[in-house]
Parts: sequence; structure tokens; C-alpha cells
Amino acid sequence: MNQKVKVQKHHTKKEHYPHPATYQNTVVLESDAEASILYGCNDRYLRLVKDTFQVQLVARHGLLKLEGEKEQVDTSKEVLNRLLEIVRSTGKLELEDVEQVILDAKNGSKDELCQIIDVFQKNVVIKPKTDGQMKYIEAIRGNDLVICIGPAGTGKTYLAVAMALSYLKNGRIRKIVLARPAVEAGEKLGYLPGDIRAKVNPYLHPLYDALEDMMDFGHVKKYIENDLIEILPLAYMRGRTLSDAFVILDEAQNCTVKQMKTFLTRLGTKSKMVVTGDITQVDLSAGEISGLIDSQDRLMNVHNISFIYLKKSDIVRHRLVQDIIDAYEL
Repeated sequence: MNQKVKVQKHHTKKEHYPHPATYQNTVVLESDAEASILYGCNDRYLRLVKDTFQVQLVARHGLLKLEGEKEQVDTSKEVLNRLLEIVRSTGKLELEDVEQVILDAKNGSKDELCQIIDVFQKNVVIKPKTDGQMKYIEAIRGNDLVICIGPAGTGKTYLAVAMALSYLKNGRIRKIVLARPAVEAGEKLGYLPGDIRAKVNPYLHPLYDALEDMMDFGHVKKYIENDLIEILPLAYMRGRTLSDAFVILDEAQNCTVKQMKTFLTRLGTKSKMVVTGDITQVDLSAGEISGLIDSQDRLMNVHNISFIYLKKSDIVRHRLVQDIIDAYEL
């Protein structure tokens, strides 16, 4: 009698290896209308971001969920947040806006993308060009009062004006106030023609120049007429309280101690203040103490006041400017 031999079947156990963890992040949307503009017609803009950075995008319940490799997800989030800033400030989004923001992200790191300052003029990319300038921008974003000291050509005023316009464009402040002391640098106001406004106007021209780099001339004029931007001599600041504003004092080395105190105490609620100057170019009368120099001793350790010192290595004007500064220091 044949016996059946029981053959035991051995099942090879399949090994299951976990997939690499998918990194996730989210972008918060405020409304369906905002989402519709951001996504574009037939989700065109969303697909452009998705295909460029190879991430998965899932929209649900007011959230846009991003999945993929960490670096790509984080960069995509920065791109989407920059696009949302445009949507929230203008109420629209063009294909060229999306392509420009994506291009900026591809050409630089995520950190560089974060440093781009969103101003009114299209096709104008403003961002810090040196480590010192990056620290300056970070200080403005993180403090209510920033005092920036450095030589000519380091972008002290230009970057402060750019940040002020960015805050105004994105609805974070209600108005911009730009002030300068009208102190003669070897010239006398009395010899200039016109009334007091005409006499001080030459001192304010650098502020107009910075504005017109970042806004159309017509917009600058309109914003000034509507009191959204004020450009005025320091003497006109007395007695005011500036709330919900971005306030800049330029050429502050030419303020007296009393003027500096008067200016700094104008700071109101929901406001930011930036003070800029070059302590090597004081034009005050002999024996008069510069309020900017004095402020270093008085305010250096005050909470939420940041001192930023830019150097010759931060000069971004013509390469000769640094050589000229060196020559005059001999």
C-alpha cells in the first residue's frame, strides 16, 4: 500500500520595506475666491508649481496640502505663499507673476526666496545682496525699531524704503512716513529760492528717487496726494503720533540728541520705525552731539530695538565708491 507522502509547502515570506517617509506641509487659504485666483483657470498655476517641483498638491477644507521631498515641498510652499501675497494685495494673479516667482525659486535657495522684497513695480526684483543687508532685512521684520549705521552705498535707505512699500502693498501698515533733517552740508538754505517747502525739497530728493525705482511715477504722485506716503523734513514731525505706519528717518547722523528723542517718541501702535545714517558724515555745528551717535549708548540694550552695522563690504554702488571711502579714511 502506497503511502502518500505529505509534502509540506514552504511559503516564502515576502519582505516589505517601508517607503521613504513622505514629507508634508500645508498652505492656509482664507477663502474660496482666493483659492480660485491662486489655482488659475483649470488649476493651471497649481499644476505649474506641481510639475516644476515634483510635489503632490491636494486642496481640501481651506488647506492646500503639499507632499514630496522636504526641500521641494518647502520651496513650493514659499512659492505659493509669495503668490498668495500677490493675490491678497492686488486681487489677481497673472501667468507672468507665477513664472517669475518660480524662476526666482529655481535660481536661488529657499532662504533667498524668503528675502525677496515685494514692491509695486513689476519685473523689479529687490533683495539683499550681502550678508549684512540680509541681517538688516531680518532685523526690520523682527523688531519695531531698527537703527542702521553704515557708509554711503550700503543700501540703508533703499532697502528701508523697499520694506516700507512691501508692508504697504500687503496691507500690514496704513501709510509710509519718510523724514530727513534739513541740515546744510556746506551750503545755506537761505540762498535757495522759494518758500520753506521749496528750500527743503532738495534734501528729500533721495527719498523720491528710491520710491520711483519701485513704483510708477503716477502711483508715487497718487499715493502722496492721498496721504498714503508722506515725505517731509524732520522739523515737521513734532507733536505727531504715528500709528499703523512704517516710519523712516534718513541721514539721522544730522539729528541733534533732542531731535532724535522727539522723532523716536512719535512711534505709535502697530508701527515700525527704521533710522539710518552714517556717523562719519555728521554736518552738525561744531560742539553739537549727533543724536545717532548718542543713541548707541542710550538704546543699545533696549528690548525690541535692533542696531545693525553695515560695512564697506556691504557697499553695492559702483565699485569705486569703496575705494573713495578708503581714500578719505587715510
